[in-house]
Amino acid sequence: MDNEYLLKELRGFLDGDKRLKKYPAKYKMKVISWFYLASKLEPGRRYTEKEINQILCDWHTFEDWAMLRRELYDGRFVDREPDGSWYWLEETQPTLASFGLN
Repeated sequence: MDNEYLLKELRGFLDGDKRLKKYPAKYKMKVISWFYLASKLEPGRRYTEKEINQILCDWHTFEDWAMLRRELYDGRFVDREPDGSWYWLEETQPTLASFGLN
């Protein structure tokens, strides 16, 4: 998804450093925030739980990296080992349509 689109849609939720400063209440904006956070991960790279937590901490300010990590997993942006030791971007990323959105 285009980063400019994400920044435009999330402008009311981002601080001056383009970090998510609050978690959206509306479903569509939550989904857009997941696309935004997933865009901070590198395709083909495997991350330890500590590494993915740090990336999420770097891109939000309300200190709930565990919830964000779960949302990315539940939304099928990332997959993980069953024990949670490694995370990676799904090869095929979801679309807005896969969430029932346009």
